[in-house]
Amino acid sequence: MLTKKQIELLEFIHTRTQRDGVPPSFDEMKDALDLRSKSGIHRLITALEERGFIRRLAHKARALEIIKLPDAIADKAGGFTPRVIEGDKTAPPPAALPIETVHALELPVMGRIAAGTPIEAISEVSHHVAVPGSMMRGDAQHYALEVKGDSMIEAGINDGDIVVIRETGTADSGDIVVALVEGHEATLKTLRKRGNAIALEAANPAYETRVFPADQVKVQGRLVGLIRTY
Repeated sequence: MLTKKQIELLEFIHTRTQRDGVPPSFDEMKDALDLRSKSGIHRLITALEERGFIRRLAHKARALEIIKLPDAIADKAGGFTPRVIEGDKTAPPPAALPIETVHALELPVMGRIAAGTPIEAISEVSHHVAVPGSMMRGDAQHYALEVKGDSMIEAGINDGDIVVIRETGTADSGDIVVALVEGHEATLKTLRKRGNAIALEAANPAYETRVFPADQVKVQGRLVGLIRTY
């Protein structure tokens, strides 16, 4: 679900792009939303991108692709066809996007996962979250977890983030996984294989790497995406 400011910004970008053929500047976005600085616009755009509503094209200034619109905006606009805007000209319409790219799906949030000291294993749904289909693979099951702690902060995973997990019982060395330790503690860590042992490695020098016999660590899923709310 989008916040009021996120909806206002998305509608403003869409309206100006449809009218002028170019996206509004960050200064125009800031003034339209009555924000004091452009940093607020950067955060809103990042949030919209993480939720699958827009896409920023790398190495192209002010290039935005609106992938989808909330129903309320799309109905008001009389339908929606995504297009790419680059600089001061309108680019050709993009090729049709695969269905997993343009749709958001509801995933169960299975409580909290520790990015720090392991906590009790999680098995109950606390709520649901909308996740861009591009994060998921059609032939696998997925779920989401809320991160608690800061041990994965150098991997870009912060306290309070929602991580999207693909269910799997196997992982390669170097994958970030949900690991069940000794049958009752769950944690989010980078898995390293060391012969007959498994190392669960933090991405924060304040935390030590923990090493267990391989039979005491069960992989419950692999990280495939992250959602952050501002």
